[in-house]
This record gives sequence, structure tokens and C-alpha cells, in this order.
Amino acid sequence: MSVLITEKAASEVKRIMEDQKLGEGAFLRVGVTGGGCSGFSYALGFDKGENYDAQADAKHEFHGVPVVVDKKSALYLDGTTVDFYEGIDKRGFTFENPNAVKSCGCGSSFQA
Repeated sequence: MSVLITEKAASEVKRIMEDQKLGEGAFLRVGVTGGGCSGFSYALGFDKGENYDAQADAKHEFHGVPVVVDKKSALYLDGTTVDFYEGIDKRGFTFENPNAVKSCGCGSSFQA
């Protein structure tokens, strides 16, 4: 799997899924989009089972959270760890991507 989800990130994802009442068949989609100050931006979102394509997507489960990554994004995300940080200064999901050669100060975009 190109992406790993930490236990802390999985707990936050589960909480959000429950709050939004996403129900059975929902999964976390992790991807990459063009844009941001460094060229690519990370994308996190929720999707439903009918939007899963076994030909174009890879699906795994981490700490009880189903996670889907499309094969194009997987090229840029191979070995990436998604975590959740909660501190006085900020709160949110973080990405540790060994493929990023440059990233912006906010950590939401990168260059590969």
C-alpha cells in the first residue's frame, strides 16, 4: 500500500465519519491533485462504495478505516504516512511523504 494511516489519524477519521453519519460502505479517499504552492496538493475526502473502481483504485484497511488511493496518486504517495496532529498551534492531518523533494510551509503541498 502506498499510504499508511496512523492509529491517531484513523481515530479522527472514524470520529468524522460518525459525526457526518456516513454509514456502511463509506471510505477515506487519499489522493494528489495538481496545484498548491509547490506543484501538488494532498487530497483527503470521503467517498461511497459505488465510487470504488477495482481497476483504478487500491483499497486497504488501517485500524478499522477503509482507505482508497487511486493508482495515479499512488505513484506520488508511495511510503507516505498520514497522521493527525493536535496542538496549541494547529490541528489537522499531516503527511510525511518520502517522495517530496520540496514542500510548502503549511505542509499541504509538495513537489516530487
